[in-house]
Amino acid sequence: MGTPRFLYRLAYLFGTTPWDSGIPPPELTRWVEGPTAVAPGNALDIGCGTGTNCMYLLEHKWKVTGVDFVPRALKAAKRKAPGATLLIGDVTRLGDLGVSGPFDLILDLGCFHSISDARRDAYVGEVAKVAAPGATFLLFAFGEKGPGGIVAPESEIRRRFSRDFEVAEVTPGAPFRKQTWYRLLRRPA
Repeated sequence: MGTPRFLYRLAYLFGTTPWDSGIPPPELTRWVEGPTAVAPGNALDIGCGTGTNCMYLLEHKWKVTGVDFVPRALKAAKRKAPGATLLIGDVTRLGDLGVSGPFDLILDLGCFHSISDARRDAYVGEVAKVAAPGATFLLFAFGEKGPGGIVAPESEIRRRFSRDFEVAEVTPGAPFRKQTWYRLLRRPA
């Protein structure tokens, strides 16, 4: 097991999960409830953790699939979002988990930037396979080194995703953490 995986398992074991606020981020609520809301359909939460966003999407009439590799997190997600399909496994191997889509909305709240560089292209390929044409993909990543040195700068997001996704919007987050939200749209296959 790699160091980041071990650290995430420890974090959930000891309840030290600052990324899990228990409330959906405003960037997600904007696209679910705001004036330009995406119509409910099939949603995929990549790195779903304890299921906060799965629960929120279910409450807004979405059919939800969540994937995470931490058993303790998935156990909490099953209690919090019992109507979601929740799977334990590697998000760079969605097909092996039986995740096929197509998904109209894909959410990644900090998973991509935690994946090793060697597995990031596999992640992109798997997400592209399950995204419906025109799907909205909301991706949150550290643009500069975040905790533990994790990073996925805008140049990398554009390079890795440009074949399959259009970068429709880039929204900087809190300046002290160099967080960035991306809204990507799946190009026609």
